[in-house]
Amino acid sequence: MTFKYGIDHLDLDTVNDIANGTIKAELCQAAIDKINTSRQRVEKMAASDKAVYGINTGFGPLCDTQITPDETNLLQKNLLITHAVGVGEPIAKAISKLMLITKVHALSKGFSGIRLATVERMLTFLELDLIPVVPEQGSVGASGDLAPLSHLFLPLLGLGEFWQGDNIVSAEQALKEHGLAPMELHAKEGLALINGTQFILSHAITGLTKMRYLLDLADLTGAMSIEGMQGSQSPFRAELHDTRPFPGSIEVASRMRQFFANSENMASHTNCDRVQDPYSLRCIPQVHGASRHAYQHLKDLAEIEMNSVTDNPIVISSEEAISGGNFHGQPLAMVLDYASIAAAELGNIADRRCYLLLEGLHGLPRLLTASGGLNSGMMIPQYTTAALVTENKSLCFPPSADSVPTSMGQEDHVSMGSISSRQFNQILGNLEKILAIELMYAAQAIDFRRPNKCSDIIEQNFALIRTKVAKLEDDRLLKPDIDAMIALVRSQAFTVSFAA
Repeated sequence: MTFKYGIDHLDLDTVNDIANGTIKAELCQAAIDKINTSRQRVEKMAASDKAVYGINTGFGPLCDTQITPDETNLLQKNLLITHAVGVGEPIAKAISKLMLITKVHALSKGFSGIRLATVERMLTFLELDLIPVVPEQGSVGASGDLAPLSHLFLPLLGLGEFWQGDNIVSAEQALKEHGLAPMELHAKEGLALINGTQFILSHAITGLTKMRYLLDLADLTGAMSIEGMQGSQSPFRAELHDTRPFPGSIEVASRMRQFFANSENMASHTNCDRVQDPYSLRCIPQVHGASRHAYQHLKDLAEIEMNSVTDNPIVISSEEAISGGNFHGQPLAMVLDYASIAAAELGNIADRRCYLLLEGLHGLPRLLTASGGLNSGMMIPQYTTAALVTENKSLCFPPSADSVPTSMGQEDHVSMGSISSRQFNQILGNLEKILAIELMYAAQAIDFRRPNKCSDIIEQNFALIRTKVAKLEDDRLLKPDIDAMIALVRSQAFTVSFAA
């Protein structure tokens, strides 16, 4: 399969497949024609006496200052070098790569007026795995991600830096090694390159890809905790969820029923005298399901953004370029904040299940150790989940609710979506750690239910845990166990889905 930039439709799976090389992506003739037509329109406007924002004028508060044709190229270079003011650690190379891929797709739609040669150089960077280094901080998320995108495209000019494996090298050095000369930008090109939401979008893609797995994993961890607690299956019955038919709740309840299918352990206490379980067990469909709704909302909007034109102005004819606000990050910023809350809640309820497993109820020993007193057992890892949960709560402050005017008031409302997108990924990173600890707890609890067997899928995942972490008999250093569990979660090694 070959993906055609500017023509075909990107979705979450396709953009990831392009990034990891599973799918080849290229410009087709139709996209080339659209790029060239748009470029011809810009060149006509650039030569005109009529002021057209960003083509023959200054930028931001200098939009009323007209630029002569002789000054146009210098203006575009100055735009990149003056806006490349990002600070902080570099974002992951993989996210920078997604920024390049999604930017090429947007520019190839034929509304940005960029030259074909410039787009082809960006594709050359991708082919050679020359991925620019982009600092994590400095974007306010409207006029797009100006600072990060400026750093992304400095290497076109022979400035900035590239990733070379895990190392960083100067763009000047890397271009020389590959026989590439620095480029000179022409009218409108600098603005087309640095206006856009690709920093926000690429962080959203990264988070969505991780969250999709963690949603399924959270169902597994919840199911294993219920097996360990010998909780009730009744809260997952279809008849209950048909009376309040939220799609997320129905899906999670169905998955829980599958996790418990043919479980000897669950069948062993069918006639026990317990009336109902705490909310963190019996409300898993409602809570996990709500998080699935937030995931789906973000995915839907991110896929619209993947296929949109987000620079400014938008060139629609040889006579007109519409100056608007397609660069504004608010459509993603708000839903990223929503998804952050959803991810944090998965950790919140998981921490509560960890606490329940330590209480010594329903046949389990306190602190999940048979020899308490001398041994602290599993007491202290829950301190870590409590700390991570609180950290996530603090990260749930919605940056999209804030706005600080910039550019002498010209850009007087901004989205702060870049901060939303970074916080979303921080929260997901903490969630991985919380779920890793819950899995370790649940496996310890299940060991106390032997010789009863769980369902095949839970036994499979239990066995995976035991390849890395042994049952805790006497106190030992638990940090290596926790690290091993986090590595398992991050490798997505757990079986979390069912055969169709």
